[in-house]
Amino acid sequence: MADLSRRAALRLAGLGAVTATVGAVGLWRTTAGQESRLADSGLTLAEPEVLSSVDGRLEVELVAARGVRLAGRQTRALGYAGTSPGPTMRVNPGDTLRVTLTNRLEATTNLHTHGLHVSPAGKGDNPFRMVEPGESAQYEFAIPQDHPAGTFWYHPHHHGTVADQVFGGLFGALIVAGQDEPDLPERLLVVSDISLDAADFPTDPSLPEVMMGREGKLVLVNGQHQPRIDLVAGAVERWRVVNACVSRFLRLALDGHQLGLLGIDGQALTSPTPVDTVTLAPGNRADLVVTAARGGSHALRTLSVDRGGMGMMGGNHTSPEAVVAEVRVDEAGQSPGAVALQPSWPDRVLPDLRARAVDRRRKITFTMGMMGMGMGMEGMAFGFDGREFDPERVDQDPRLGTVEEWTVVNTTPMDHPFHLHVWPMQVVRGRDTSADSRPDWRDVVIVPTNSEVHVRISFDDVGGRTVYHCHILDHEDRGMMGVVRTTG
Repeated sequence: MADLSRRAALRLAGLGAVTATVGAVGLWRTTAGQESRLADSGLTLAEPEVLSSVDGRLEVELVAARGVRLAGRQTRALGYAGTSPGPTMRVNPGDTLRVTLTNRLEATTNLHTHGLHVSPAGKGDNPFRMVEPGESAQYEFAIPQDHPAGTFWYHPHHHGTVADQVFGGLFGALIVAGQDEPDLPERLLVVSDISLDAADFPTDPSLPEVMMGREGKLVLVNGQHQPRIDLVAGAVERWRVVNACVSRFLRLALDGHQLGLLGIDGQALTSPTPVDTVTLAPGNRADLVVTAARGGSHALRTLSVDRGGMGMMGGNHTSPEAVVAEVRVDEAGQSPGAVALQPSWPDRVLPDLRARAVDRRRKITFTMGMMGMGMGMEGMAFGFDGREFDPERVDQDPRLGTVEEWTVVNTTPMDHPFHLHVWPMQVVRGRDTSADSRPDWRDVVIVPTNSEVHVRISFDDVGGRTVYHCHILDHEDRGMMGVVRTTG
């Protein structure tokens, strides 16, 4: 176990180029007939095991290994503790989370607690750590006493292998429980996608798929294909939705219903706002209130999302429409007055950095370009500000106790989701950020092609070295990542 050295990073970059070239064969590897082999379509939605903290502590053992059940059959995909998604970790503000990670994969791995505001140093949320095959490592996360409630998740973050391992099935939900929230039934929906070959291994991406960001043929919820969610008319439930896809954007809609949006990314739980659709980039989460207002069978869909393309090198790419789950509402079980039930949510006073003085402003630009004249897509370079990721270089150097405003610019022909580890971001320009709007906190922010988004970050209480990156994970692995180090 060690930090990622420059030599290792360069070796991975070289291997990545070879893998991408060989992986081009995967473009023609057939996945036809996958859906005809599915055994669990239409079965009741199952949820991962929940591991909850006791007396302020939660200790978890995670074994990353090959061999899990997906879409109703045993596969050679990846999982934690024998399942994909892995177990759901449920903690409270002020708790300590300890994880023993054992690597039974063929490649290096590690662990990232996506969205948690915790230390990135040492045994914390450290993306530079390396857990080699056959090794075990101890992680410890001290959840702050004032940590926001909400839905978070965990997944590997070893540079060069992140997309393969998440696509393969290594991820799980992490919930920080809130105080004084309505006592509603909850469901967890971890949405992922994967393609499996004839031997039920995850398929290797072709080079064009890596360039665009791969999307799997199968869209799964908690490892199931188009599961059934049974509701009674008038029932009100809270759904925690995680977009665990490598590159697929989700635009969720429930036929015949409005959704109540509580917040995105676990940072902004408020009273439900009625919406027809909810758009989630890879890595985003949504907390929803669902009221079963109409009987019958309804589809929970992801609608198509145009996320741009490679310009003259391939046109635009659209995350296609797909049925995520079937929702069956039983009118016969309706109880009197149930439809009128409206949950009462606490009115949280969220921090608003728009009233704070800005100590420093930075501009960070997504960049894609050719590494040499006459080169094809194998020569495409991904990065920020014209530079590919270097783990030994510090790209941004904020100081503790300061507030910074970052302008994240996208001059590329594709939409990119911008993710900053450890520190949440308040969007102040580029979305609905009028003076009377509620503070909009995110840890993944979509930056559309040829536009910019302004975010403010309070570097108050956590020092150390971590990263920001594009959450199209193929792009991250190709170099679209930078290092941020905060010191006192």
